[in-house]
Amino acid sequence: MLIEPQSIIACTISRDIQEFDLLIEDMQATVGDRWGDVGLAEAVTFLAQPDSDQLAFVALALDSADEADLDRLILIIAAAKARDIRVILVAEGVSPTALHQLLREGADEFIPYPLPEGELQRATSKPKGRPAAPKAASATSSAEVAVKGEHSGVVIPIYAMAGGVGGSTLAVNLAWELAIIDKDLSPRVCLIDLGLQFGSVATLLDLPRREAVQELLTETESMDAEALLQALQTYGDKLHVLTSPLDLVPLDLVDSKDVERLIETARVNFDYVIIDMPPALSDWSEAVLNAAHLCFAVLQLDMRSAQNTLRLKRALTTEGLPFQKIRFVLNRAPGFTDLNGRSRVKRMSESLGISIEVQFPDGGRGVGEAADQGIPLAESAPKNALRREIAKLARSIHEVNLADAAPQKVRARA
Repeated sequence: MLIEPQSIIACTISRDIQEFDLLIEDMQATVGDRWGDVGLAEAVTFLAQPDSDQLAFVALALDSADEADLDRLILIIAAAKARDIRVILVAEGVSPTALHQLLREGADEFIPYPLPEGELQRATSKPKGRPAAPKAASATSSAEVAVKGEHSGVVIPIYAMAGGVGGSTLAVNLAWELAIIDKDLSPRVCLIDLGLQFGSVATLLDLPRREAVQELLTETESMDAEALLQALQTYGDKLHVLTSPLDLVPLDLVDSKDVERLIETARVNFDYVIIDMPPALSDWSEAVLNAAHLCFAVLQLDMRSAQNTLRLKRALTTEGLPFQKIRFVLNRAPGFTDLNGRSRVKRMSESLGISIEVQFPDGGRGVGEAADQGIPLAESAPKNALRREIAKLARSIHEVNLADAAPQKVRARA
């Protein structure tokens, strides 16, 4: 496509735009014919020209193959920001670490490919500024100040798109992996079970349910760090856990303000706050989404997960809630040699308009045995394939968090 600097107001930048054919349709729907395309090699030169001042935004399209060329991508982002041009990342199969680095270098927005319907239009119409939740593994902004404690923790809710897909398994094991990941820094990790009625975190860690939990949830106006710590239990002297209440209680036992206070109190007293969410949306679900830095939604390659994912997407989009914070995790994913299964994953992703960024193998019998014993996979089956992948995800989150926190420490010493 020939670029006409006098007429275009937007531009795609990619290794090969034909690899992102659906993006072409979205660009056409958003700005009509007033857009062009340049390759990665020519992008910096083009953006340095005065004519590029007319651009309102560029869509930087990339996939996993582009991760080897991050330095070039960073230069492109810098060239665009020097002209005050909005940079929108359109990414497929790119690791959370790479996405976080590009967002930290100045990109304004991230949209998974294939793009959710209307998402490009919404991204280009937002006020300019850094996104509230940069990516899977985002740490809190270095500008935030803890108001009640000395921490500024990363909040990560975990949703299950259908019963039995492994949402609670991920929540428990991710929390434990983060708790044991760094012997020197010893991150403080809090695991909260908001499945108020049938939450299973207590069972998976063989912890008793206590009346103190319900007392805490019904008196959040007076909640402070001491009250929270009294309701928490400790697993393995490393992981702090707020189980579901002793008795079955209605989901409206708490409201949005209660949940906001609970998460904020935990956030400023812990480095990581993992939340196991119930299989239902409630009046306070929005409060969790707004407080989250990213969310993981666990699904399987089945019709239940597909239909519920589509319904969740429609519900959040209709209500204007931050659907872009959700990172989809496919559990029991087909193996590398299962070409038919991998093709089904791609079709599922395309039909739902989502990007499946993390794929976990089937943990097999070891997962059930660990659950029955009430211990994490790292203790019962450290070589389990699922455990290794969850540990890898935890390392990615922790590494990005440390990288994001480093500039803050340098400023503090100065």
